[in-house]
Amino acid sequence: MTATATRDRAGDDEQKDLTPEEAKASRKRSLTLLGELVSPVKGQFAVMAVMVVVAQLAVVAGPAIIAWGIDHGIPALAAGNSVPAIQAAALHIACAIVGGVLTYGYVKQSVVVGQRMLLALRRKVFRFTQRQDLEFHERYTSGRIVSRQTSDMEALRELLDSGVNIMVGSFLSMVFTIVLIVAMDWVTGVVMLLMLVPCLLLTLWFQRRSSVEYRAIRTHSARLIVHFVEAMAGIRAVKAFRKEDRNQERFDTLAMDYRNASLRSIQVFGIYQPSLRVLANVTIAAVLVVGGFRVLSGDLQVGVLVALVLYSRRFFQPVDEIANFYNAFQSAVAALEKIANLLAEQPHVKESDAPTPLPQSSGRIDFEDVSFRYTPQGPLVLRPMDLHIPAGQTVALVGQTGAGKSTVAKLISRFYDPTEGSVKLDGVDLRDISMKDLTRNIVMVTQEAYLFSGTVADNIALGRPGASREEIEAAAKAIGADSFIEQLPYGYDTDVNKRGGRVSAGQRQLISFARAFLADPRVLILDEATSSLDIPSERMVQEGLTKLLGHRTSLIIAHRLTTVMIADRVLVVHGGEVVEDGSPQELVAAGGRFAALHQAWQDSL
Repeated sequence: MTATATRDRAGDDEQKDLTPEEAKASRKRSLTLLGELVSPVKGQFAVMAVMVVVAQLAVVAGPAIIAWGIDHGIPALAAGNSVPAIQAAALHIACAIVGGVLTYGYVKQSVVVGQRMLLALRRKVFRFTQRQDLEFHERYTSGRIVSRQTSDMEALRELLDSGVNIMVGSFLSMVFTIVLIVAMDWVTGVVMLLMLVPCLLLTLWFQRRSSVEYRAIRTHSARLIVHFVEAMAGIRAVKAFRKEDRNQERFDTLAMDYRNASLRSIQVFGIYQPSLRVLANVTIAAVLVVGGFRVLSGDLQVGVLVALVLYSRRFFQPVDEIANFYNAFQSAVAALEKIANLLAEQPHVKESDAPTPLPQSSGRIDFEDVSFRYTPQGPLVLRPMDLHIPAGQTVALVGQTGAGKSTVAKLISRFYDPTEGSVKLDGVDLRDISMKDLTRNIVMVTQEAYLFSGTVADNIALGRPGASREEIEAAAKAIGADSFIEQLPYGYDTDVNKRGGRVSAGQRQLISFARAFLADPRVLILDEATSSLDIPSERMVQEGLTKLLGHRTSLIIAHRLTTVMIADRVLVVHGGEVVEDGSPQELVAAGGRFAALHQAWQDSL
């Protein structure tokens, strides 16, 4: 399977329908992740819970105090006793103050705790994606990862900032309200409970429909971000092949899908909220009519009727708030599922539980009956191979595109593990060496020569974090990069800009060589390190390349024979097998595949 096909399949995973078992497992992962995030702040949640309960009790007590004031305070006031009326007013004011202060407290605390949880999750997702193996990043498109860190995190932020206030506070307000209604007048309580039946059915319908629509919104949002990120990342290819119209057409389609999903969700909400408000008004009217007749018959006091009407109206306010917030809630649930599913990805290349210490290697590489395929159902990219590279030897790998050269390099770097057999460094299986020791002893330099935002010195220091300025400059000087670095506007402190846009391709490659020289690995892999350079640039880096190779074990993958001819040994790879093995001179004299490549190179000169 090609990398493109794999990425396309990964993108389709955003929208595929889950089986009941998969949906159940996804929800379980979400709850587990939520539990991990809540665990460090559970004490603060307990304090918030107490504040929420007391605040809602204080708020809900208001109408009951008004009822007592009307039925007892006013008659007493008419009789010349103002104490009950003043007590009712003072108690109502006190409850309002307590409720307001505690509401402010738990709303503020929920935002603080929510941001703490969100920060922990952002770090967790970034750390997870950084530590995943190359297979994960080739399968999981960068746009999807960006979507997890941006739109999905934003959806969770809305839930964490307002969830306690609305979902918990409003729910408690409803419970306390219905309890007081039943306690004050059970007949009105029965009327309320009867009216709750259609309200409950309407809410269940809304929950099912909105869950589907909001998951679709998250899916289309992620696809839109994926397309946008890839279009921007590949803007040079877009311009080169005049792909703007095709990209625009694809973007318009994705944007239309996102808009349609949003409209469907709005339509669902547009049915739910007005229907809920109609039910609320009908309920208030029913309470008023039933209560009015009971007042006329002497079975109910006027103050109690006023309180019941206020409670009936107040009961549906939290329902309306929850309905308004349910959009954000569903979006956050879908986002949490996607993040949890991302974090559930298992790397194929794993750290050994009990690694064999290898702080310093001699650089001997051994392939023992190694075969490899990128996917379980895919073809064999490397056929069973035995290869032995002595310490300090420079080996060049040549062959046509797709022959398996880069696969050999990826196995030595342990970007992948072999399907069968083992790759060993100094007799130790790479799977038994810690990643720290592996990174210290094996370094790969690719043709991209990627430079990160920052200074030239910062980029060289990536080879050995913590290196002194003198060591950084010494590495650049050893490679021959110091001459052009010192001519930059600020020398080693010059910002290279994004992706190294301030320096040429050859200069970027020299900086990457200096980075590798500073790392001082025992095994150095150069994967097409000069293929993107023109002839003058290649000549500029050739001397630096020779110094970089030094006496360490080196593996050179190249199409250009300029670099190959400096190798001690050449391996010609064809169809996943080594078909020729010898020094450059021996293979030229043998008249095989390498000799033909050499002759073609000579003719081109």
